[in-house]
Amino acid sequence: MFNSDNLNQIQNIGLPTFTFREGGRTTGISRIFPVILPYIFAAAGIILVFNLISAGFRLMTSSGDPKATGAAQAKITTSLIGILVIFVSFWVVKLILQFFGINIQLI
Repeated sequence: MFNSDNLNQIQNIGLPTFTFREGGRTTGISRIFPVILPYIFAAAGIILVFNLISAGFRLMTSSGDPKATGAAQAKITTSLIGILVIFVSFWVVKLILQFFGINIQLI
């Protein structure tokens, strides 16, 4: 049943820690995230640029078909919104990092 010894044991255990191996030493998730973050933004930007290019190609090859033209314009619109979201999220992350005093280079 429940007693105070069990509660003390649970409180002393705490949250689990996650560790990774980086350059021969063990590091936590807080050290991995800043390393991965610039690559995530770069990959998202590259994917969106290719998406925008393919939508432009679809628009050029639609041959005046209203259905194909509408689909290509919708893809262009969503690509531009995606680029805007990535841009805003990049600056929000930079502001949050600056607010908490975390010094990492995202660019």
